[in-house]
Amino acid sequence: MAIVFENYRQDQAAQGLPLLVAGHAQRTVAWRDGQPVSAARFVAHVQAVAALLPPASSAVNLCEDRYAFLVAFCAIALRGQANLLPSSRAPQAVAEVMAAHPGCYAVGELELDAPPAHYRHLPALSVTPERAGDFAELLIPADQVVAIGYTSGSTGAPKANAKTWASFHASNAGNLRMLHGAVGRGLHVVATVPPQHMYGMEMSVLLPLLDEVGVHTGRPFFPADVATALAEVPAPRVLVTTPVHLRALIESGVALPPIAAMVSATAPLPVELARAAEASYGAPLLEVFGSTETCVFASRRSAADEPWTLFDDVQLHPQPDGTQVRAPQLAEPVTLADLVTLHDGGRRFRLCGRHADLLEIAGKRASLGDLTRRLLAVPGVRDGVVFQLDSSDALGVQRVAALAVAPGLDEHAILDALRLAVDPVFLPRPLKLVDGLPRNETGKLPRSQLLALLEGRI
Repeated sequence: MAIVFENYRQDQAAQGLPLLVAGHAQRTVAWRDGQPVSAARFVAHVQAVAALLPPASSAVNLCEDRYAFLVAFCAIALRGQANLLPSSRAPQAVAEVMAAHPGCYAVGELELDAPPAHYRHLPALSVTPERAGDFAELLIPADQVVAIGYTSGSTGAPKANAKTWASFHASNAGNLRMLHGAVGRGLHVVATVPPQHMYGMEMSVLLPLLDEVGVHTGRPFFPADVATALAEVPAPRVLVTTPVHLRALIESGVALPPIAAMVSATAPLPVELARAAEASYGAPLLEVFGSTETCVFASRRSAADEPWTLFDDVQLHPQPDGTQVRAPQLAEPVTLADLVTLHDGGRRFRLCGRHADLLEIAGKRASLGDLTRRLLAVPGVRDGVVFQLDSSDALGVQRVAALAVAPGLDEHAILDALRLAVDPVFLPRPLKLVDGLPRNETGKLPRSQLLALLEGRI
């Protein structure tokens, strides 16, 4: 007997957009345990899970396995519900999001020791449902909110950003044009980033749903795991990763199977690292620019280009306190804190920092991004960050502080090196040596964690 879902009424289906584009039954959607998962099997899993979900307006998708996340994401959307994507899977972050959405529930493929309220443990997806032979096109209303992503909290409290199915179709088009131009079609993705993050959502969830892309369902962390995952998918291979993972890969010396391209985001990518990656792996490195609020709207090949190139039909309008973004995926303009200068008739831009990162002390100006870059350029500094303190000194000035990972160096040696490149008023005080920075799953540094580490609370 056919299952009828809330959003599957005839009057809505005519206005729907496909849940699975390029959805012929035998095309590979995912690679799991070294084996391909066909579109027919995937759709059957989605329908089976959707039948088990309770009525609600939204659900927190806590799945860690990327295939389980894909299935749950689509099942939740098929029920007319929104996937809630907290900034992290920490219990407090999940609880805060659930409190903001009364009546929601949580789903995951793991049996948790301390599950959140109304947790639904998904069945194992190792068995092919009986309906796998009954392949059907699934439609989602274009204006349905299918995801609510929360910002990382690196600049303050996480903020909610709703995404409709039409907006995801629109934003994905730019990513596909970029990848098709660099790699061609029929590519296969291995991602080191979680699917809950908007970058991971775009590059490892939307791509296999909205194009003939197969995605590896794991999330490899260590260099050897990345090599193994790449070996489990066919060419052309695309590695979706972050600067932190890229640096670890290069320093490890682990050999990778041939890859057609690399994609990086979540943190600034030093040009030296981009060139080292291209030299090591013989593939172009594409850096993408976007945010949870906007999704990706520009890209560049970092080893060769400083300016960013906008995706089709995207417009930027510099403002005194940031930059207004107009894009096909946005119902209305969004203003980001990033400061830019436009070039080539407005189709390219250079990033000048963020409004919140600009410092003015004793009549002099600097940016936290540039100060961090100079800290990382000190020989022996493996990782580091410069940030502004909340409190002011006796003169009412908000000073800057720094955390650095630099085995073999002391604070005085780092400060002496910085004095050669930084005005004395911007020297970080305090500068604290630490064993590691509190980066989240995508390599970002939540401000609350930085302050806690600086003050010795973690």
